[in-house]
Amino acid sequence: MSEQDKITRVKQHFKASIETKQQAMEALSPLIVSAAEMICRSLDKGGKVLSCGNGGSAGDAQHFSSEMLNRFEKQRPGLAAIALTTDSSTLTSIANDYDYSRVFSRQVEALGKSNDILLAISTSGNSENVLQAVKTAQAQQLGVIALSGHDGGKLSALLNEQAIEICVAASSTARVQEVHLLVIHCICDLIDQQFAPQE
Repeated sequence: MSEQDKITRVKQHFKASIETKQQAMEALSPLIVSAAEMICRSLDKGGKVLSCGNGGSAGDAQHFSSEMLNRFEKQRPGLAAIALTTDSSTLTSIANDYDYSRVFSRQVEALGKSNDILLAISTSGNSENVLQAVKTAQAQQLGVIALSGHDGGKLSALLNEQAIEICVAASSTARVQEVHLLVIHCICDLIDQQFAPQE
């Protein structure tokens, strides 16, 4: 592959990412606002956000949690959030004693309380451990915000009427993940507007 061919390929990725975001913007913007409002209501009532996902989605879950606990772009108090992807002792003990499909749901059972939110991230919508976490969260009356992709997979059918699904209708996992990160940043910005001192 020539240098120019490589540059052309990189530009194609940029264009595809931009097009996917433009297509998602109109459909997802109202859902993003609703998700941010759900989280703000939870935090106002003393709740917290539990987040989970696998691979790149685990990274997104941790990214969201860090933006909450520390800050996004404005100086504000730290906000309660826990990424369920980070405790290797807990993850491996649950996977060993039970099954990998329960690594998030067992944590939701133990940590999830009234007024809490589960942020469940799965680009395919078919990650079994994310599905189990959503089932547990809904059984315990937690709010659920699901970030999915493609056609929403099994996750879409699992969600109850109170849940918010933000589904990126793209076939490429990379494009879905890129929009998921933008969605997370939009939610964090709206949370900033609520909790940062007004200038």
